[in-house]
Amino acid sequence: MNKLIAFLKERKITEVECVISDMTGIARGKIAPVDKFLDEKGMRLPESVLLQTVTGDFVDDDIYYSLLDDADIDFVCVPDENAVFMLPWTIDATAQVIHDCYDRMGNPIELSPRNVLKKVLSLYEQKGWEPVIAPEMEFYLTSRSDDHDLPLKPPIGRSGRPEAGRQSFSIDAANEYDPLFEDMYDWCELQGLDIDTLIHEDGPAQMEINFSHGNPLSLADQVFVFKRTLREAALKHDVCATFMAKPVTDEPGSAMHIHQSVINKETGKNIFTNEDGTQSSLFLSYIAGLQKFIPELLPLMAPNANSFRRFLPGTSAPVNLEWGVENRTCGLRIPESSPQNRRIENRIPGADANCYLAIAASLLCGYIGMVEGLKPSTPVQGKSNESRSNNPHCLPLTLEEALAAMEESDACKEYLGESFTTGFVAVKQAELENFRRVVSSWEREFLLLSV
Repeated sequence: MNKLIAFLKERKITEVECVISDMTGIARGKIAPVDKFLDEKGMRLPESVLLQTVTGDFVDDDIYYSLLDDADIDFVCVPDENAVFMLPWTIDATAQVIHDCYDRMGNPIELSPRNVLKKVLSLYEQKGWEPVIAPEMEFYLTSRSDDHDLPLKPPIGRSGRPEAGRQSFSIDAANEYDPLFEDMYDWCELQGLDIDTLIHEDGPAQMEINFSHGNPLSLADQVFVFKRTLREAALKHDVCATFMAKPVTDEPGSAMHIHQSVINKETGKNIFTNEDGTQSSLFLSYIAGLQKFIPELLPLMAPNANSFRRFLPGTSAPVNLEWGVENRTCGLRIPESSPQNRRIENRIPGADANCYLAIAASLLCGYIGMVEGLKPSTPVQGKSNESRSNNPHCLPLTLEEALAAMEESDACKEYLGESFTTGFVAVKQAELENFRRVVSSWEREFLLLSV
């Protein structure tokens, strides 16, 4: 705690936001005066927080009480002194401290998404391997609206006009929102978020932020904080920022592409590359692991009904798990690089995914592929995302199908735990049931007076 105490005193912090990530990726916790925070050295939260849905509801009682204590007891939250961030948008000097979740005996809580990622990283540690990742986060800026039935619209830029058409990689289109992005960059720098480039993506007012490569846990924390930071910066400028996977009809979806490689901790060399610079057998097995196990773990990368609106044939999003060199139509892209920087880009996860769980799932799939010595398919040249039919590496078509596969996954239960598997699936099924109750604008438009 010495490092944390020094941080709080040096910056004259008066309040501390004590947070954890729930299954959705929502920051849940408590706000405490700094003196109370230091006295308690953490916080307690009810176990039920980890089985709460995005709507604030809870899972079915049978599942709830099979996973949690009948008395609705608290778990212990311990601050991680390496996950402390200033909050630049608050009036008082405030720090956000990410916590880890433990039971009263000191055991990690299996339902905690951050603990899930740490569990996967421990598998690599036991092998003497160190995974390295670099996330890319896509998002839309939209005009503010309090009517959920209205389609989202691009916000007004500096020119006084909303963006029209698709302006992929346009510098001028990105500069329309310069004041917002200047705040975003300043706030990210103040928080120590290692963001790299800003890119205008295909959709109107759709952007992408790339993070520099590094430690998976640190970068998951940074993505978790970045989402809050961007939303706050957007609100300051009277617009909204959304990480929904498919927020705008007939426009590209938003992804969280994850570049990943693995270093031998003893030698410091990339295990994806042989001594002569060629691709290693571990590299091919990692790809094969992604191909085989992503369908079983897909809800961790595409967690919402809306997530599956991205996976449409002929769009910029992948629809299967083919792989290819410099091929953005594949779910698994191999960027051209030097042998030491050989890596795989997993293009499946949506921007709406919980960053801890999406990163954990991707790394786990590759890990299993390596330890089992799996073999991938032949790499694809040309377009691979125009059709799902007759493809052995296709993705589940719906969240229902994906949850059913995850529920039956032996790999998920073995490596992530039966309690986590059951709890996560139950949360997403509860959200899906809530989703099914809502009558959509499409139904009103086309069925109201026609059937």
